Amino acid sequence: MSKSFWKELEKHVMTGISYMIPVVIAGAVLMAISRIGASAFGISNIWDEKWATNSNAIIQFLHTDDGWGGLALGLMFPIISGFIAYSIADKGGIAPGMVAGVLVANMNAGFLGALASGLIAGYVSKFMFDHIHLPEAMSSVVPVFLVPVLGSLITLILIQYVVGGPFAALNSGLASWLKSMTGVNKVLLAAIVGGMVGFDLGGPVNKAAVTTAMALLTSGVYDPNTAAQVAIIIPPIGLGLATIIDKKKFTPELNEAGKASFVMGLIGVSEGAIPFAIESPLKIIPINVIGSALGSAIAVGLGAVNKAPISGFYGWFAVNNWPVYILGIFVGSAFVTGATLLVRKNVKIEETPTTETIDESQDVDFTEEEWES
Repeated sequence: MSKSFWKELEKHVMTGISYMIPVVIAGAVLMAISRIGASAFGISNIWDEKWATNSNAIIQFLHTDDGWGGLALGLMFPIISGFIAYSIADKGGIAPGMVAGVLVANMNAGFLGALASGLIAGYVSKFMFDHIHLPEAMSSVVPVFLVPVLGSLITLILIQYVVGGPFAALNSGLASWLKSMTGVNKVLLAAIVGGMVGFDLGGPVNKAAVTTAMALLTSGVYDPNTAAQVAIIIPPIGLGLATIIDKKKFTPELNEAGKASFVMGLIGVSEGAIPFAIESPLKIIPINVIGSALGSAIAVGLGAVNKAPISGFYGWFAVNNWPVYILGIFVGSAFVTGATLLVRKNVKIEETPTTETIDESQDVDFTEEEWES
């Protein structure tokens, strides 16, 4: 297949992800509010049904609020599937895509299944728009009736009987394997996932680790996601801090990039660290890998559990055992900062002269008449 096809495919997937992120953020923040509030009452499992009938109205509300956050996160698969289809087939793809996303969630086909359902719904809808031609008087039937109904039906059949089963089996197999990893294996797994995420900062290796981790969330396997979400933010935060601590070791361009990198790290965008990796790959990439692996291993090894596919600061306090989660981020980022400052030397910036030397021998005196003219 042509390179342009893969570029288009990436664009469609990223469109779906971009529409999914605000919903995930909303759910994560609602859960964070609930769990931070519950911690003030010494409650660490506010999602448990027993708190729904508690005599304290505030605790009851916090339990309800946690449920609202869960509802928002439950929209993740329909949203990403629907808007991948929208990217391919415009508004006509939304209904088939969202319905297919709900089926994917019910079949436990995971994140990969949601991506597949969005692509199938989008291309089925686009094919129908391109090939169904009715008289002008009936043209409105295509987007209002035919595409939503037939597009949904065809997509659901393909998901139910062709695509969904293998993805569900893959999801269950990965879940079973990862659930069997405890103790040292669990820490090792976290280090591997973290190192992969820190390796290419949004590239293929990073995406493979993050996508697999997200795919396992619906199966109740949270350790890979916890490791991935910690690792996403360690390189940009660590490198941003390095520029803040010692500006002399970086060019003016990297110092500016460091400010953006730190902020991007806080909101969960690993690409903020890319300028540093490009400028000095043999030094920075190993540092990022080690720092990300270290932070992820600490967070998972000490019992942090992140049940949401979100890494930004607004989701930190929704994490079970969030103090050690933040400790993992701090240790990993501190390693990246310290190691980066250790391997870099002060940058010598050559200043361009701002004043010009005047050659007096070339001076020309003007007469008063010449000056006034």
